[in-house]
Amino acid sequence: MKSSNLMIPRPEVVQDALRKTTEALARELAQPRGVTPDWSEFEWHAARAAAAIHGVAPLLAASLRWQGPPGWMTFLAEQRATTVSRHRRIDDLAQLIGSRAREAGIAVTALKGAALHASGVYTAGDRPMADLDLLVTEPDLARASKLIEGLQFRETLTFWKNRVFAPNHSRKSGGLGEQPGNDIKIELHWRIREKLPVRMTDISELVFPRRPLPGLNTYPSQAALMLHLILHAAGTMTSRTLRLLQLHDLALLAARMTADDWNEVLRQGEGRCGPWWVLPPLRLVARYYPAAIPSSVLEALAHSCPPLLRGITARRSLTDVSLSSLWVQALPGIEWSQSIAEMLKYLAERARPDAEVLATRKDATGSEAWAAQSQWDRLPQKSRILRWVTSRPTRSATMYVIRAALLQPQ
Repeated sequence: MKSSNLMIPRPEVVQDALRKTTEALARELAQPRGVTPDWSEFEWHAARAAAAIHGVAPLLAASLRWQGPPGWMTFLAEQRATTVSRHRRIDDLAQLIGSRAREAGIAVTALKGAALHASGVYTAGDRPMADLDLLVTEPDLARASKLIEGLQFRETLTFWKNRVFAPNHSRKSGGLGEQPGNDIKIELHWRIREKLPVRMTDISELVFPRRPLPGLNTYPSQAALMLHLILHAAGTMTSRTLRLLQLHDLALLAARMTADDWNEVLRQGEGRCGPWWVLPPLRLVARYYPAAIPSSVLEALAHSCPPLLRGITARRSLTDVSLSSLWVQALPGIEWSQSIAEMLKYLAERARPDAEVLATRKDATGSEAWAAQSQWDRLPQKSRILRWVTSRPTRSATMYVIRAALLQPQ
């Protein structure tokens, strides 16, 4: 197979191709058909970029009912094989941490992807995991951090959400999709919370095990896992980094939910209609997986969702709230604000990022190939604002994946 020598087209063409392929792959993953898409050569490369952005190449390798070009089929097969290999490494690491934590008397909960695998929602090779997410109580945070550092990891970043640990001899993660040599990082949480977009929304008490034991623990219920996945999806919707994989997680878990599980979700809101932030992610799931979420649940959730948020997110597609959306936006997710005061606070934070945001950007330029190669991600905020006002900048992470996809064989 020859390598592609395609040039990157105009941004408008890139955006059209990303939207077309992202939405098509979302439909194929939810409801596989037997018709091969009629895509141009560039669109087939954009499809690889979309599959990588959304973490679904391994799932597509197992579920597609049609054959694409040789380069496309090879890409999917390689992504699935790499995901199998990385899953073994991540599972071994989780088991080692669980064993050391049991010896140290520390209760640790494996979160999100690790929990979905442990409960049988996925098998090895289905779902890529870039990081191992763990939860401990705040009193155990220092001891858990020391335990992880004893496994040849070092803390690279601490912010309101978690502590990030990378291998002592880490390197920049790069390439298209899952790569065998990419680092496995550990994200250590002491609370489960998201900023939506500035309001700190915390569900820690719902996620902590009711009777934690030293070693690895599970979520207290399926509803608790569901709420965590929804809250994480809401957080990524505000930053326009939602992935199709997250919607697939929610759809598969929803298939296991009983009426009692859904009632547990709805009981968390006022008047038994659910938390205010639950509707937008689940409604997006329902758009692509029509039978996944009970209509009665969506109807109840509509009563708790603020009208502005409910109206704006009803018109949004997966592309709009993900890295498949090419353009930098000044105020992504502002519709999640609950008052004029929150909107003004968000505006101020976007204009003058705090030290944690700047530290997160710096960490990305040191550990992520897409950020290291980007001039935009090294600009001070004033220069970013000026660039945005005078031009239409594209998102660094998205363009990095497009370039990587064009280097793939045809």
